[in-house]
Amino acid sequence: MAKQHLRTSLKLGLAACAMFGFAFALVPLYDVFCDITGINGKTSGEQAQQSLQIDTSREVTVEFVAYISPGLQWEFVPEVNQITVHPGANTLVKYRARNLNTQQVVGQAIPSVSPGLAAQYLNKVECFCFNRQPLAGGESAELPLLFYVDPKLPDSISTLTLAYTLFEMKGEENTKTAPSKNATTQVVSLPLTIARNQ
Repeated sequence: MAKQHLRTSLKLGLAACAMFGFAFALVPLYDVFCDITGINGKTSGEQAQQSLQIDTSREVTVEFVAYISPGLQWEFVPEVNQITVHPGANTLVKYRARNLNTQQVVGQAIPSVSPGLAAQYLNKVECFCFNRQPLAGGESAELPLLFYVDPKLPDSISTLTLAYTLFEMKGEENTKTAPSKNATTQVVSLPLTIARNQ
């Protein structure tokens, strides 16, 4: 009987170790799976160069969505819900944020794109998501986004959705993340589309 209990205990211990190992490996495995299948909607966090080529023979609809993480007392909305752009055209849109608290809160917007395959074709030249956004209690801000859709976007994709989820950066007092060593200031001198409410 004691041998049977020992065997059962060993099996349960091995099962627990296997579950822990699987849970530990799940995030990297998911990232590999998404990279292989192209279903991951994560965008690059890097600043893109401005587009030099505009495909005027084609139009793509870009939808804008804003989410707020639970517990964050902010208003966060895009100024336009959707626009139609030519691939390669530099386009400026703005989001609006307002801190509903009485004290300063630092927010960070995390972007995602759907369908996931389109994420690699949405290039952000300037984005409020590159920096943390500190707002004093009751303060409002316009958050600009300068982007373009890569002309190499597959023809099968005619609509893409850019969603931002705003998270609170607890314990953060810095106004911005540290700029990268090779960050440069760029002046928009190419044709620019400014999105406005219709």
